[in-house]
Amino acid sequence: MARLELRNVIKSYGIYEAVRGINLEIEDNEFVVFVGPSGCGKSTTLRMIAGLEHITGGDIVIGDQVVNRLGPGKRDIAMVFQNYALYPHMSVRENISFCLEQQKLPKAEIDERINRAAETLHITELLSRRPGQLSGGQRQRVAMGRAIVRNPKVFLFDEPLSNLDAKLRVQMRTEIKRLHQLLPTTTVYVTHDQVEAMTMADRVVVMNGGIIEQAGPPQELYHRPVSQFVAGFIGSPSMNFLNATLEAMGGGLAVVLEDGSRLAVPETRVAEYRAHAGKPVIFGIRPESISSLFSKPGFETFEADIDLVEPLGPETMIYFDIGSVSICANVDPESDPRPRTKMPLSFNMNRMHLFDPVSGRSLSA
Repeated sequence: MARLELRNVIKSYGIYEAVRGINLEIEDNEFVVFVGPSGCGKSTTLRMIAGLEHITGGDIVIGDQVVNRLGPGKRDIAMVFQNYALYPHMSVRENISFCLEQQKLPKAEIDERINRAAETLHITELLSRRPGQLSGGQRQRVAMGRAIVRNPKVFLFDEPLSNLDAKLRVQMRTEIKRLHQLLPTTTVYVTHDQVEAMTMADRVVVMNGGIIEQAGPPQELYHRPVSQFVAGFIGSPSMNFLNATLEAMGGGLAVVLEDGSRLAVPETRVAEYRAHAGKPVIFGIRPESISSLFSKPGFETFEADIDLVEPLGPETMIYFDIGSVSICANVDPESDPRPRTKMPLSFNMNRMHLFDPVSGRSLSA
């Protein structure tokens, strides 16, 4: 277990800069998830931490040691890959024990570590089987067991659930989170799935174009995104965005949409945005902030022509247009929305977001 620090880390491939001078401190026992679209630099960053990629510039520090020049085997890390990487001709027990035998540990200690990890991961009855006799979820548990028995300073997970079906992914992410609570170890986890990131992490690091857009607790990124990119990436379905203008209205402010709709800014947020009055903005609203509630402070009502309805059981997604933009709303199924009908809705302006249309940065003070 150790603190991990990235100091102005750069990775270049010729003239292409995949990671552009990122700085991050990960505390001892913290579970940090890197998330972002393909090509954003998250997997490259993980591989540099692991020693599988040489860094172009900067420092990687594990504990009190700069590990730039250390090979993977000397960094005291354990990595769980997307493809499990198990030896097919070995039993589960042999797969888990292999790295320990290479360290020439006493047999009694090897057996103790294997049995403890197997019990923690609920794979004790699988120890005599071979990988080909296991399901995808069981093989992933074995890969995790192989990492656990090493007692590393840092766990690294490289999209470990990508090959599993949807139901098993939900189960495994719960097990990984529970495992971290049982065996608290500094953990770096890479995924493209923002739901995994939100549900598992102590802190989420959103990467975009080789830089860190924002790092913070999941709820902070959800409620206070620093940019339109983070706002659109975090949350499912993603945030709706509309071109608008922020205008003075009496002693307050209003967001004026391209179709002419005027949405009053709540009094509690006027001071936050007053400096931007008269300027074009990007208005952001999450689907779950559009509802059939009306008589509450800060709610702005309108009538929507419903285009599409997606019933999901406990919630229903509806789609409608404002100007040329398709908007998604998450509504109560009991409101019984129907396609090609009108439905009264309201924006919860207390939860709106405004972004600069040029820089994409949030306008919140």
